[in-house]
Amino acid sequence: MSDAVLPALGSPEADILSALGARSLVLVGMMGVGKSTIGRRLAARLRLPFVDADTEIEAAAGMTIPEIFERHGEPHFRDGEARVIARLLDGGPLVLATGGGAFMREETRIRIAAKAVSIWLKADHDVIMRRVRRRADRPLLQTADPEGTVTRLLTEREPVYRNADLTIASRDVPHDKIVEECLETLRAYLCGQQADPRLPPDVASAAR
Repeated sequence: MSDAVLPALGSPEADILSALGARSLVLVGMMGVGKSTIGRRLAARLRLPFVDADTEIEAAAGMTIPEIFERHGEPHFRDGEARVIARLLDGGPLVLATGGGAFMREETRIRIAAKAVSIWLKADHDVIMRRVRRRADRPLLQTADPEGTVTRLLTEREPVYRNADLTIASRDVPHDKIVEECLETLRAYLCGQQADPRLPPDVASAAR
């Protein structure tokens, strides 16, 4: 845990930390759903370190993810991704944002289930496309039909993402609202607290 002041006793954050113990929080989901942005703010609220798996992969490889894809191909990247995530989870409690394809690997899902609580940030096709159009560093979208690629990836990945412990709807509202919903849902899941009745239906749900 970081050296920052711990959350106040009895607060949602303190309850979550106590229930988590040595486990981490892992954010999964498609590109563009806000895993890094939400993860960073969630980590700040919980006084835990935040790590972006893609950043760690680039540091370990000494090149950017687009360069890894171009030089070595996706299978090589996925192998490295699995190793980095395993190392990070072994390092103890943190908030980890993973790449969109990381959760597709069974060994990674098993490791996450053993060492973390997973949160699927779920966004619909239109929200994802609006967000990823602004970025040119998405190797899987360097195709003639990015929208078709996103549709295909959603079809392939959503049944697997549903294996995450919790599901939170990522949509166009202030980031802090999503963070509050993550905290509320985590507390209910980990501590048996009643979920806030003010949460809109279908925004936050336990996938298990």
